[in-house]
Amino acid sequence: MKFLLDNNLPPSLARALNELSSSEGHTVVHLTEKFSRDTPDIEWIGTLKTEGDWVIVSQDQFKKSDLEKQAFRRSGLTVFCLAKHWSSVSYWEKAHQIVRWWPSIMAQSELLVGGAALRVPWRYVAKGRFEQIK
Repeated sequence: MKFLLDNNLPPSLARALNELSSSEGHTVVHLTEKFSRDTPDIEWIGTLKTEGDWVIVSQDQFKKSDLEKQAFRRSGLTVFCLAKHWSSVSYWEKAHQIVRWWPSIMAQSELLVGGAALRVPWRYVAKGRFEQIK
């Protein structure tokens, strides 16, 4: 499986997760490794849909009217959105917590077919419990 971290997360985090995930056959890249930073969301979402087997991890807080949210729904991609609290913590706290959640994100990604939008809460619970985004 291939994971893409959106622009709102640091590229260094994608590189670290890639190293940690490679032994399980997964690849993690930052959006800027695959697209230019100013690529419209609709465009890179469409490209990932065409390529298939991509999972997105984003810190965006999608609103019902967002074109991005609509594009994700139509794409059939799985999207993990970090809950609002993630944006208020330091780099190191965020890195620690995403590594803690990462095995659950990988496992859940392998179970999903046809896409989904899931929120990753800040507080980790055993076996990671995600909230479906409506």
